[in-house]
Amino acid sequence: MQLSWGRTGALALLLGMQCAAFAQNPLQVQTDKGTVEGSLTTDGKVRAFKGIPFAAPPVGDLRWREPQSAKAWTGVLEAKQFGSHCMQPMIWKSMVFRDPGQSEDCLTLNVWTPADAKPGSLPVMVWIYGGGYAAGGTSEARQDGQFLAARNVVVVSMNYRLGIFGFFAHPGLTAESPHHASGNYGLLDQALAIGWVKDNIRQFGGDPGNITIFGESAGSFSVNYLTASPLTKDRIAKAIGESGGAMSRAESREEAETAGQKFGEQTLHARTLARLRKVPADRILKAATDRKKHPPHFGPVVDGYLLPDSVAKIFAEGRQAHIPLLAGWTANEGGGVNAQSSVKPTLASFSQQAQKIFGANSDKFLAAYAVTSDETAVRAAREFTDDAGIAYMTWSWLEAHVETGASPVYRYRFDHCSPRDSSYKGAPGAFHSDDIEYVFGTLDSRPGVVWREEDRKLSDLMGAYWTNFARTGNPNGEGLPEWPVYDAAGQWQVMHLNAASEAKPDAARERYLFLDSAWGKPKTGKAAGN
Repeated sequence: MQLSWGRTGALALLLGMQCAAFAQNPLQVQTDKGTVEGSLTTDGKVRAFKGIPFAAPPVGDLRWREPQSAKAWTGVLEAKQFGSHCMQPMIWKSMVFRDPGQSEDCLTLNVWTPADAKPGSLPVMVWIYGGGYAAGGTSEARQDGQFLAARNVVVVSMNYRLGIFGFFAHPGLTAESPHHASGNYGLLDQALAIGWVKDNIRQFGGDPGNITIFGESAGSFSVNYLTASPLTKDRIAKAIGESGGAMSRAESREEAETAGQKFGEQTLHARTLARLRKVPADRILKAATDRKKHPPHFGPVVDGYLLPDSVAKIFAEGRQAHIPLLAGWTANEGGGVNAQSSVKPTLASFSQQAQKIFGANSDKFLAAYAVTSDETAVRAAREFTDDAGIAYMTWSWLEAHVETGASPVYRYRFDHCSPRDSSYKGAPGAFHSDDIEYVFGTLDSRPGVVWREEDRKLSDLMGAYWTNFARTGNPNGEGLPEWPVYDAAGQWQVMHLNAASEAKPDAARERYLFLDSAWGKPKTGKAAGN
C-alpha cells in the first residue's frame, strides 16, 4: 500500500520522534544548535537546564554589537550549572550569585520545566531580572524557577548585558550598525533570548504561542520596552510588570551618542572603536562606575530600531502589543527615605518644596495628597517619594494600556510586611523587590528570616495568580479571592496582596491624575524620546 505524506503526516512523525526521544532520555533535549543535558531537581518534579548559550560571546569585535546567534556544537552540552553573570560592580550585597563569576561572555539562559511535560503543552514564563540595568543575574536563589515550574509552567531566565557593556551609544557604533542604531544591546539580548524561546521551547514542553514575559524593577521596565518594540511585540502573548514602567521620557540616541563619545575619548582615552574594543573589560567597568569621573548614565535609549519612538508615544498611538497585562508595585517603593531623614517634613517645609516642584499647581498638589498638617506632610512626603520613583511610571503604563491596548488589565499593590519589613530602613511596609521571593516560591532563599504561615499562604496565592495569568490571561482561579479587571467600569479595582488579599477601588487615583496633568501627556515628536 502506498502512503501519502502531507503536512499532517509529517507533523505526526515529528511529534512521534520527539515523544520517543523524551521517553528515551528526558534529561536530554535537542535545540536548534545541539543537544543539551539538564538535571532533575532534588524533589524530582522539575527538569532544570542551566547555562545554555543563546548568543555568541559578545567579546572582541562583538563587544557593543547586536547579539549574534550562538554557534552550533557537536555532542551533548552539559547544562547543569549557571553561566557567568555579566560585567557589573558590587552595588547590592543582597545579590548573591551561584555561578562562576562575572564575565563579558555571559549570554546564557536557563529553563525549568515539569519532569513530565509533553512537547508544546505548557505556558511559558520568561523572567527578566532587575538591578537598574547596572547589576543582576539569573543565578540568584530568589529567582530560581523550579518552584514556579512545579505549577505546570515552563520558566526561562536569561542574562543580558549591563551598564556600559549593554547600553553604550557612540556615533561609530551607529555608523557600523546595519540598522543605524546603537545603545540598546542589553535589550537586544533580551529580544534574542525571546527569539530563542520561540524557536526552541516546544522541545522543553513549552507552547511557543503562549509566552509571558515578566520582570521586576529594571526587568519590569524591560517588559514595558519589549511590548512596545516592533522586534518583539508579536512574539509575546502576555506581560507582567513588577515595580517599573518606561513611560517617562527616554534619552534619544543622539544624546547618548554624544555622551558616549565624550566618555570614550576623555575617560577611556580611545578615539576609535578599534581602540575601545581593546580596552580590558575590568578597566572599562571601573571607569564607567567611578562617580568621580562623572560617567554618563548607561540605560535604554530611543535608538530608532528596537525603539523607533518613545514608549509613551507608541502606547498613546496604540502600536504596542495588544495583550493582557498584569502590573503593580509595593507599598513602600521609596524604602523609607523620609523615615530615615533627621529633619522631618512640616506643613510649611513641604509646601515650600511643592512650590519649587509644581509652581502655580502646588495647591492642587497639596490637595491631591491631602496635606493639611505637619503629620500629613510626613505621610505625603513618603507617598510622593514612592510615586515619583516607581508608582507613577507603572500607573502610567497601566493607564495607557487600558486606553489603547484592547486587552484586559489587572493591577495590584503588594502590601504585605515580611518579617524584616518592620525595621527596613526605618519604615514599615513592603519594600522594593520584596515581592520576588513570594512570586517564585523561594522564601527560604532569604537568609536569617523566620517565615510565618501567612507568608507561605501569600506566596502560594501569588504563584497561583501569576501562573493562572500566564496560562489564560486571567489571574483568577478556583478558591482564589476574585481579582477584577482594572478599568473605569469596575471603578479602577486594585488587588491588595497581603495576609487577607482583596480588591478595592484605587484610593490614590487623584494623586496619579494630578501628576499626569502636571507632568504632561506624551508628545508625538518622531523618534525624539519625548
